[in-house]
Amino acid sequence: MNQFARLAIEAGPLAAFFIANSQAGIMTGTAVFMVAITIAVAVSWRMERRVPIMPVVGAGFVLLFGGLTLWLQDDLFIKIKPTLVNLLFACVLFVAHLLHRNVLKRLLGTVLNLSEEGWRSLGFRWAWFFLVLAVLNELVWRNFPTDTWVNFKVFGIMPLTLLFSAFQAPLILRHQLPEEPAESGPAA
Repeated sequence: MNQFARLAIEAGPLAAFFIANSQAGIMTGTAVFMVAITIAVAVSWRMERRVPIMPVVGAGFVLLFGGLTLWLQDDLFIKIKPTLVNLLFACVLFVAHLLHRNVLKRLLGTVLNLSEEGWRSLGFRWAWFFLVLAVLNELVWRNFPTDTWVNFKVFGIMPLTLLFSAFQAPLILRHQLPEEPAESGPAA
């Protein structure tokens, strides 16, 4: 799947959430988000013929916390979802770092070919980034109105993630391993 299609599939549910929230409030926005993210995961699976791990985890959290939001009519649950997802990702990466395991290599190893030091550094940086996102989410939902939090979720988290990813380019280039040439068949 090309990068634009992947971005549309990942950003589509957020756009639907933002629009529904602005038109009908957080409860409708949450319901629309739940439906849209389920459709996005299904489309992603259909296009790639594999279960995309990160979107599935995110969708699971949206369905769980969105369901609690709607069932209990309390927007607290959808607001803490980004905090908990980011804390989960940060914890997984920090624990993997301590255990000398590389989760990112398993997730991105088909896209990037880095040295072990590069994978460790990249994983450690992402762990800290996810922790920062969790703290930012807590600060925003606790100190600002719901609509401001929705704007932060839609227009803050994604751009921050893209910006952070772009800033990892020097590390990736520094630790990129040369591709091994493909072996040719037996000489005739």
